[in-house]
Amino acid sequence: MDLQKEAKKRKIKYFLISYVDFFGVLRSKLVPAGSIKEMQKEGAGFAGFSTYLDMSPSDPDMAAIPDPKSLIQLPWQTDVGWLAADLWMNGKPVASSPRVMLRNQINRLAKKNMNLKSGVECEYFLITPDGNSIADQNDIADKPCYDQSALMRQYDLIRAICDSMIMLGWGPYQNDHEDANGQFEMNWDFSDCLQTADRHVFFKFMVRTLAEKKGLRATFMPKPFLNKTGNGCHAHLSIWDNKGKNLFADKSDNLGLSKTAYNFMGGIINSAEALTAWFNPTINSYKRINAPVTASGATWAPNTITYSGNNRTHMIRVPGSGRFELRLMDGATNPYLLQAGILAAGIDGIEKKRNPGKPINVNMYKDGHKVKGAKKLPLTLEKSLSHLNKSKVLKDAFSKETINSYIKLKNIEIKKYNSSSNKKIGFKGSKQSIKKNIITQWEKDNTLDC
Repeated sequence: MDLQKEAKKRKIKYFLISYVDFFGVLRSKLVPAGSIKEMQKEGAGFAGFSTYLDMSPSDPDMAAIPDPKSLIQLPWQTDVGWLAADLWMNGKPVASSPRVMLRNQINRLAKKNMNLKSGVECEYFLITPDGNSIADQNDIADKPCYDQSALMRQYDLIRAICDSMIMLGWGPYQNDHEDANGQFEMNWDFSDCLQTADRHVFFKFMVRTLAEKKGLRATFMPKPFLNKTGNGCHAHLSIWDNKGKNLFADKSDNLGLSKTAYNFMGGIINSAEALTAWFNPTINSYKRINAPVTASGATWAPNTITYSGNNRTHMIRVPGSGRFELRLMDGATNPYLLQAGILAAGIDGIEKKRNPGKPINVNMYKDGHKVKGAKKLPLTLEKSLSHLNKSKVLKDAFSKETINSYIKLKNIEIKKYNSSSNKKIGFKGSKQSIKKNIITQWEKDNTLDC
């Protein structure tokens, strides 16, 4: 696609050339359409040290080369086009660029004549601009999930977001009020995992932007309110061949899954503790995992590395034939590392023929303690980073240097948290006082806009 010609055709005056760093922060430059021809070839220049990529001030500029296939025309600002970019330096892709990391895993799987298709379910809260309470003060039901009145009170914003996805051709098919007061989820069609990751990045940007235009604030923070369900980011996964056949489907299996699906799942289960460092990447994330019972009666977050059929209390759920749902990730996860981590672990599972074991058909929140041999998820970011550091699977897939860079940056973040006052913040409706389960000012300042 010639972006210069596309700009004239669509009447685009500016392009946002964007990339996501290790911490999932969206970085962009606004480029006039008259300069896009050169940018499409040479890329937009960025100083890597200025973002979360573990670089030095002496390193040369990175070139963010836009992917024309990722072009999204902003529905609310149609003279602006958004582009996802891959980072290059000294004529080579930047190994620690999350989108490049995902591309490399896609290429690994492609050598097996396979591709991953995925869909994500992004939960978010609508809160007041100061972040101290949910936006709708009338949303107070003990069981607010699917509450029609609470959903329709936010109709104007929900409609604006859904209309935008319809305009973009994403195929949105349902919008609902989730399990927590002030919490929502919007679902759109699954697609190839790179496109899903790009759309995931843009969706978060779009939801925040349109919420601001309505005088509200949207947050994907894993656990903004102690007594409410946290924000998850579940992924539905299936592997397909080049002829369009779902390689995860097997009608003869009780759960409708093939050996390939079970091996892929086994790889994820084998690497789950290490993957938690990417899928639950913040201090606040661990107040969602293993959280105490919420006001609605359940956290809906996994606490153990298990799988089952259509049972939402497990880390992996098989809701139907030919796919499974990974429920580990939270709202702070990096969209590209989410897909890249799944692929790296899943490919390992296929190559090593890893066995996920038998499904466990119990309520893990009630009877999980009776399940023998099931591994618990890490309880802190430090513990998950320790598992990541020991993961041969992920170091082989992404390089030891890349993994070490991520761990280094996260340890700096942990030190900043530990040196903060950790003073409890009085989120409205929050009555927890246990030290390990307080929401601190540092978390609020650093995670509300994750």
